[in-house]
Amino acid sequence: MDSMLSTVGLPVALGVIMFGLGLSLTVADFARVRKSPKAVAIALLCQLVLLPVVCFVLVLALDLPPLLAVGMMLLAASPGGSTANLFSHLFRGDVALNITLTAINSVVAIISLPIVTNLAMAYFDLGDEVSLQYGKVIEVFAVVLVPVGLGMLVRAKRPDFADAMDKPVRIGSAVLLFVIIAGIVVDQRSNVGDYAASVGLAVTIFCIASLVIGFVVPSWAGVTDRQAVACSFEIGVHNATLAIYVAVEVLDSVELSVPAAVYGLVMFVLAALWGLVLTRWILPRSKARALPSHHG
Repeated sequence: MDSMLSTVGLPVALGVIMFGLGLSLTVADFARVRKSPKAVAIALLCQLVLLPVVCFVLVLALDLPPLLAVGMMLLAASPGGSTANLFSHLFRGDVALNITLTAINSVVAIISLPIVTNLAMAYFDLGDEVSLQYGKVIEVFAVVLVPVGLGMLVRAKRPDFADAMDKPVRIGSAVLLFVIIAGIVVDQRSNVGDYAASVGLAVTIFCIASLVIGFVVPSWAGVTDRQAVACSFEIGVHNATLAIYVAVEVLDSVELSVPAAVYGLVMFVLAALWGLVLTRWILPRSKARALPSHHG
C-alpha cells in the first residue's frame, strides 16, 4: 500500500483530525481534571485496562487469525477520537469532560498503545513479522501532538476563527476517514470478503461492549448521567485513523489495519443507535428513579 494514500493521505488525514481536536482544546481542559477527578479516573481505567482485557477475551473466543487479533488489540489501545466529542454533544453528554478525556488520553496513549500492541504481538507470535519500537511511537505521536498543539495555538490567538473552523474541520475529518477506509478496501479487495466475515462480528461486539461499558461502569461508580454519557462515547468511539496509521505506516501491515477500518465504518452507526437508546430509554428511566428521592 505504498501509494499516495498511505504516504501522503494518511498523515494528512491524521494531521487534519488532530488539528481539529486542537481547535477545540485550551490549556484549561487539561486542568479540568480537578473538577471531576472521579469521572476522569474511571474513564481512563475503563479505557486503559478494561477495554484491552475485553478485546483480548473477544479475539480468543472468536479465534481470530494472529494479524487480525493484533489489529483488534491495536484498535482497543487507541485513544478516543474527536468524533467522541461530536456524539457526546449530539446526545447531551458532558462535552467538556470529553475534551478533557481526549486530551489526557492522547498523551497517555504514547505509553499505553505500544505496551498493549507489543504484548499482543508477543502473545500471537508476530514478533518476527512486526514490532512496534518506541522510537517509532514517538514519531507517530509527533504527527499526532504537533497538529493538536498548533490547533490549540490557533484557538488561543484566534478563538473566532477556531469556532468558525470547527464544523468544516469535523466534516473534513469524517470525509478523510472514509476515503482512507475506501483505499484500504480497494488495496485488500481480494481478501475483503474473508476479512469482513472474520473481523466484522468481532468489531461489532467490541464497539457495542465499549459503548455499554463506558456508560455502565461510570454510572455504577456514581458519576452524573451527563458524565456517564461522555465517558461512554469517549471509551466507545476510538481514533480509528490513528490505529490505521500505526498499522500501515509504523508496522507496515495493511492487514493489521483492517479491524480499525471496519470499525471506522460500523462505529458511526452503532454510536448513533446507542445515543438514541440512551436518550430515549436509559436516561429518562434514570431520571424517573431519581425524582422521588429528590436526588440528582
